[in-house]
Amino acid sequence: MLDLVKGRPVIPVIEINDADDAVPLARALIAGGIDVIEVTFRTEAAAAAIAAIGKEVPEMVIGAGTVVTSDQVERALGLGVAFGVAPGLNPDTVEAFRKAKTPFLPGVSTASEIEGALAIDCHVLKFFPAEASGGTGTLKALSGPYASLGVRFCPTGGVNLGNMLDYLSLPTVVTLGGSWIATKQQIESGDWDGITARAAEAMGKAREVA
Repeated sequence: MLDLVKGRPVIPVIEINDADDAVPLARALIAGGIDVIEVTFRTEAAAAAIAAIGKEVPEMVIGAGTVVTSDQVERALGLGVAFGVAPGLNPDTVEAFRKAKTPFLPGVSTASEIEGALAIDCHVLKFFPAEASGGTGTLKALSGPYASLGVRFCPTGGVNLGNMLDYLSLPTVVTLGGSWIATKQQIESGDWDGITARAAEAMGKAREVA
């Protein structure tokens, strides 16, 4: 997972209701300098959207998000995603992705969950929901006992343009996830130029701490 996020400080977290929007969305992100996307399994269109992006925009690194059921695990791996993401820590899901040799980012928000992740050899973790769990203050505190063990984080949930640098400035944060770059409203209205602008703005901001 560390190799995958290197040079990719921002991962757009995307909810797509119409698979026809997937390709123009991916192209809009690419135009803004972002070549990675997390398509969440929160909608029925997710699998078709992932397949469409994989076929039409091969330069995009595609991840499946909100992978929480065995069916979603099978569908994500069957689509050949580059990585998977979950809001929580499920050892069975981790093992399925490990067997498939596919990077996986499980979610944690407490010290006990971090230790549970370490017990199954997971060191790159999604900190979720970031802001609701105390934001950078909590993440700093959690980093203290575990940074020396190689634990690194991808904060997601409430992260936006205004606070992203606060997260990226933390030594244990390797990337972050955000839904503000391409909102549901922008996608459904076809605001591709607006999405490109937000992607470029986010990448420009991230370079301030590069």
